[in-house]
Amino acid sequence: MTRHRPRPARPRAALGPASRPRRPAHRPPARPRAAERTPRRLLLSTRSFIARPTTSGYDGIYVQLDGQPSAKLPLLLAAFQYRFEGDVEAMAQHLVDGVAVGWDELGTDLLAGAPPQVVTALTGGEQWPSRTLDHLITPDGSPPVRMTVTERTAADQDVQWGYVLRSEGIEVISVPHADAGPVIGWDTDPRTRFDHPAHWPAPTPSPLATSTHTARLPQTARAAASPRSRTAARR
Repeated sequence: MTRHRPRPARPRAALGPASRPRRPAHRPPARPRAAERTPRRLLLSTRSFIARPTTSGYDGIYVQLDGQPSAKLPLLLAAFQYRFEGDVEAMAQHLVDGVAVGWDELGTDLLAGAPPQVVTALTGGEQWPSRTLDHLITPDGSPPVRMTVTERTAADQDVQWGYVLRSEGIEVISVPHADAGPVIGWDTDPRTRFDHPAHWPAPTPSPLATSTHTARLPQTARAAASPRSRTAARR
């Protein structure tokens, strides 16, 4: 019987440069990431109130969020100058009288009528509505009561700042430190930079009290009196 010899294996051809897999000259550029959305403004639970003056002091309404002067003063000044067209009584009726319970926060609807450059400077292009506290649920299920703030109750309601809408401007009261404060004139540019409350000096009713643009004391006996000292602000 004839035996078949195994065919010798053919030697593999050497892999030359032309037969090697080529690497791309450069890697394709990475896919650009989607543009990150600008984070929403930081909301601070700094409690405050907005009030109208009375013969004994003021009568106001509670505001839950963003009560620091850097947030409230620009919004209130612009609202007075544009939306309410210089009518402080109409402004007080909307912000103080027309609220059933209280404000959660004040929104950009107060900037209606303001020039676009003012709105952008104050909001960074964002928009958010004013919100009230009508949705509160009480422990016994009864309807929530109006969260009124007066000069007699402010110290016990854990509010840090008060804004009294006077005829000459906004009186800014640092509630834990004083009963009265300087008045920021209505003609102040809303784009004025008002410092964070940590840098806002405790107001003292003195002729030397000033703000960046216009600040003057309320022409009342209450403003002329020395502020009553209080304990440190509650957290």
